[in-house]
Amino acid sequence: MAKLPILRCFVDGQWVSTRKRFPDINPVNGETVAQVCEADSALVERAVQAARAARQGQWASLSANERAAVLHRIADGIEQRFDDFVAAEVLDTGRPTQLARTLDVPRGIANFRTFANLIATAGSEMYESTSADGARVINYVNRKPLGTVAVIAPWNLPLLLLTWKVAPALAMGNCVVAKPSEETPSSATLLAAVIQRAGVPHGVFNLVHGHGPGSAGEFLSTSPDIDAITFTGESRTGTNIMKAAAEGVKNVSFELGGKNAAVVFADADFDAAVDGVMRSSFSNSGQVCLCSERVYVERPIYARFMAALQRRCEQLVVGYPNDPDVDMGPLISQAHREKVLSYYALAREEGATVICGGGVPLFGDERDQGAYVQPTILAGLPDTARCVREEIFGPVCHVAPFDTEEEVIARVNDSPYGLAACIWSTQLSRAHRVAGRLETGIVWVNTWFTRDLRTPFGGTGLSGIGREGGRHSLDFYSELSTVCIRL
Repeated sequence: MAKLPILRCFVDGQWVSTRKRFPDINPVNGETVAQVCEADSALVERAVQAARAARQGQWASLSANERAAVLHRIADGIEQRFDDFVAAEVLDTGRPTQLARTLDVPRGIANFRTFANLIATAGSEMYESTSADGARVINYVNRKPLGTVAVIAPWNLPLLLLTWKVAPALAMGNCVVAKPSEETPSSATLLAAVIQRAGVPHGVFNLVHGHGPGSAGEFLSTSPDIDAITFTGESRTGTNIMKAAAEGVKNVSFELGGKNAAVVFADADFDAAVDGVMRSSFSNSGQVCLCSERVYVERPIYARFMAALQRRCEQLVVGYPNDPDVDMGPLISQAHREKVLSYYALAREEGATVICGGGVPLFGDERDQGAYVQPTILAGLPDTARCVREEIFGPVCHVAPFDTEEEVIARVNDSPYGLAACIWSTQLSRAHRVAGRLETGIVWVNTWFTRDLRTPFGGTGLSGIGREGGRHSLDFYSELSTVCIRL
């Protein structure tokens, strides 16, 4: 039997092994593919102190253009190891290889390039005015690093979401202690190697592996020497981190859960809407915070739309990541599969009609030991049902008819979450009108998941605090200081 790889922590420019380890499990077949070194409280604190020390060193003295050059070298390093990153993402998540090749790794590269280009051209705010006594006054704004930033990343899009935070944090001159999800440690470990090779000074980027409560996640979020925390994950975890951050009045940026809606009007391009809802409901096995779990279809086309959606859902290929025809891989873990299956059972208890799916696929091979579930369409539940109100985070959507624009707006907004929504309509005036009234951080019209990385991204309510993207990320990862000069 081949010896399993060991994924180590990266602290103060050094790779660190620990005695306590946990398995990295492939959700395709349940096999352990690596042993991961778990950071204890002492190692996490060592990483935090290394980051704090690095703030006063070479990194703090680099200009924006020099930091931009470093970020481009990191992007180059990911490109050079493109296939290794794809393999790491697929091994940890079981997602289709084609998805990792076309989304996850390219976005990781783009995140570093986007923020490298942004800080190189951002410039400074400057205002000229006259004081009360008639003197000429110039005000300008400096952006200063926050200091030491804790980056806690999720398992659903491991490299994409980790780099989405690390890139702007480094761009603004901060030092980082990152903790990837315990479910997906591989691409983060590769990223640490790329950052090391790019010549980033010791202590500027640190990586600690571990779990949440009682482990690296808790140690990091409760450290008094962390200046800011950025987290993507479930709302309950965000609440716990926010309580910890309150002790030191730390800056926080949270991108949390969603129970997103797709609204299909009768005038929509029918085929495009079916395609769009299929993508937004079942991409990455529904494990995207932006996925549509609530679908509202205008009544005149409801039956036709449901039939087309059912037909397409039943044609989805669930299987091995490397299968060229595969549409969907497994869920991230057996524990998450049990959660999703519990909602499938709850839906039946609540009186749902299961249009398709609702169970576990059988393969007759090693995949039966994996974390697969069937893509599922539900119907017939009231908006008060738990399965319509609570985030399931799996390949499932509930489809319901609506009659009027006012009605559907009220139903979409009747949610504790406010992350994203989709509108499908050929009447752009209507789409524009409805979009303005939906209480979500982002609204897509006749598309899904397409977004310029410079635009603000985030949600309201249980979906999070703050915005990420472009200058909005720069604002979070920097302290703004105004200098006022009387001439």
